[in-house]
Amino acid sequence: MLMIRTIVRPEKVYEVMQGLLDAGYPAVTKIPVVGRGKQRGLRVGDVIYDEIPKEMLIVVVQDSDKDFVIRAILDKAKSGPDGKFGDGKIFVSAVEEVYTISTGEQEGEPKLAAAKEA
Repeated sequence: MLMIRTIVRPEKVYEVMQGLLDAGYPAVTKIPVVGRGKQRGLRVGDVIYDEIPKEMLIVVVQDSDKDFVIRAILDKAKSGPDGKFGDGKIFVSAVEEVYTISTGEQEGEPKLAAAKEA
């Protein structure tokens, strides 16, 4: 499994979330974040704003779904046909284990009892 974290503009977050839902990925974690990228903040007169508000969306998917999900995010998060500085980033990392809290079961792995019986 893979964790896909994307940082997007706040005005794009609901469009991206709807795109993921339409693509069949309803489970998304949304976290408000602040930071700066390559643009190093914004200057307005003599004031520099280093902490630019963004939203982080987190999705965990099967490895085989990675390209599809990334395309869904790119299609909705980009500002205009050519994009703009500050549109965001997508980070992909491996997920070693996943557990459902309510049941305590590990997802994506055979149950221990069934594995012992085999």
